[in-house]
Amino acid sequence: MQTSRIPGFYNMTVDERRELLSKMSAFSEEDKAYLYAEKPLTTDTADNMIENVVGTFPLPLGLGLNFLINDKEYAVPMAIEEPSVVASASHIAKIVREAGGFTTEATERVMIGQIQVVGCQDFHKAKEVILSEKDTLINYMNTAYPSLIKRGGGAEDLDVRILNEDANSKFSQMLILHVYINTCDAMGANIINTMVEALAPNVEELTGGKVYLRILSNYPDRCLARARCIIPPDLLATEEFTGEMVRDGVIHAYEFAASDPYRAVTHNKGIMNGIDPVVIATGNDWRAVEAGAHAHAARNGRYGSMTEWSKDDEGNLIGELELPMSVGTVGGSIRVHPVSKIAHKLLNVDSAQELAQVIVAVGLAQNLGALKALATDGIQKGHMALHSRSVAIAAGATGEMIDVISQRLIEEKEIRVGKAKELVEEYKK
Repeated sequence: MQTSRIPGFYNMTVDERRELLSKMSAFSEEDKAYLYAEKPLTTDTADNMIENVVGTFPLPLGLGLNFLINDKEYAVPMAIEEPSVVASASHIAKIVREAGGFTTEATERVMIGQIQVVGCQDFHKAKEVILSEKDTLINYMNTAYPSLIKRGGGAEDLDVRILNEDANSKFSQMLILHVYINTCDAMGANIINTMVEALAPNVEELTGGKVYLRILSNYPDRCLARARCIIPPDLLATEEFTGEMVRDGVIHAYEFAASDPYRAVTHNKGIMNGIDPVVIATGNDWRAVEAGAHAHAARNGRYGSMTEWSKDDEGNLIGELELPMSVGTVGGSIRVHPVSKIAHKLLNVDSAQELAQVIVAVGLAQNLGALKALATDGIQKGHMALHSRSVAIAAGATGEMIDVISQRLIEEKEIRVGKAKELVEEYKK
């Protein structure tokens, strides 16, 4: 991708967008055939991905444009059914681009495997024994996945906790091992599960207890990605609001989410509106990413905002987002789903760490888009205008009629199916 800044992309036809994309990206004819097919995922491929297949369920695939992240251009593939999300992310990315772009970073790809042990005669002694044998246990686990060691990953550390020590607890006392595994560029679920399952008999022998669960955790708090932006207030100004008014509105909206879990849920859902479509498009597990993100939002004992918004001494708006990001660039459906493979080509990321950084930047952009709208005209003005096309189609509009009905709905400020049906009948006459 030469540049993600493509003025007027929204106003092009689908064919015009495809032609431009083909010129800007090194797509093979096979790539184009899959990307532009009405059903890019064949039933045969789908049948080998999951059970009881009866068909496929396509989603619109759009491009988040204008993203400049660590001085690198990204056109971000986003698979989502909700209108205004791609437009909002692209709009904010343009503003941030003018301010110098997003800066991001990521930790090493260290995921967590858990082993649950119950029935120990002395849990504290069992914990001491496990810790004394830490190096031996780590080496044993690594023998279960030698290919990972060759790629520079593998089990790196081990920790032990005792849960439910309180005599009044209604739950069983248990020993929990946390195994920290560098999964390189894989999301790593199968790797982690294989390694902890291999270790379970050794743990039982050492502790004298019984192992039940041995599985990964979807809260990988040592696998984090962070995004940051600094925006001068003049870039936030609209026709009706000064940049300082918008900045302060965004900060107050954040403070609301940080103070109230009822607001935080909706605030964070807006962040995931940007994150999930990229995770889906790249063939990753969006449920795992969602679960980890919401757990991180409650890491201090109370559910709150995933993002932080503030202003610096110069009056600039500062936005920050940190989330666990269990995504990969190899394995799973990433190299099976034909469009996911194309999405990775389009993004041109070199590692899972880089992909994670792109994703959190999109989440930060999406959050600012929602907060900026809420602080100015309200969320519905832009959203419903884009939603009007879907309403027109639901009412039976086809072809050029869709644009006509959509425009009438916006002009008459009645974006609902009943009104659209009236306009469709009027148009036909």
